[in-house]
Amino acid sequence: MTALPIRAAAASLIAIAAAACTTTGIGTGQSISGHITANFNWTETGGTQGTLVAHLSNGEIFQGPMFQITQEARVDYGPLWNGWGPGWGWGGGWGGRRWGWGWGGWGGWGPDTITQYSGQVLANLQGPAGFMRCHFTLMSPSYGMAGGGIGQCQLPHGEIINAQFPRH
Repeated sequence: MTALPIRAAAASLIAIAAAACTTTGIGTGQSISGHITANFNWTETGGTQGTLVAHLSNGEIFQGPMFQITQEARVDYGPLWNGWGPGWGWGGGWGGRRWGWGWGGWGGWGPDTITQYSGQVLANLQGPAGFMRCHFTLMSPSYGMAGGGIGQCQLPHGEIINAQFPRH
């Protein structure tokens, strides 16, 4: 196989993988005064970032990036196995193995990264008159925007739009 078909195959696999992690959805909103309504369309890639587009009833369109605030922690399970290295044994184990000293770790229990979801999504959308900033609270943070949520967006002139996103 030459380099060109290999690159094409790799690019196809990457595109398929990216598409598999992409979700889309909608939301609605209304200003506190009731004068402006909004229809939102969101696309999320990888569960913690994406794009948001707001179509306002006055004809303005705002669009831009959105991000779910997360924190990653690294956990090392190694200390759980201190004292369980090779050495003495006691009792009969499974398949003739002795229990106690000599067990070692259990499979792939090495260092791991755990993502903690805050449930908060921030967006900064650009439109014809400036920026609309948004803050949402998710109902099921590990599902991203697909888990549904509520929040608010502030228009450039200060008006607030209350928004809701149904669970998918």
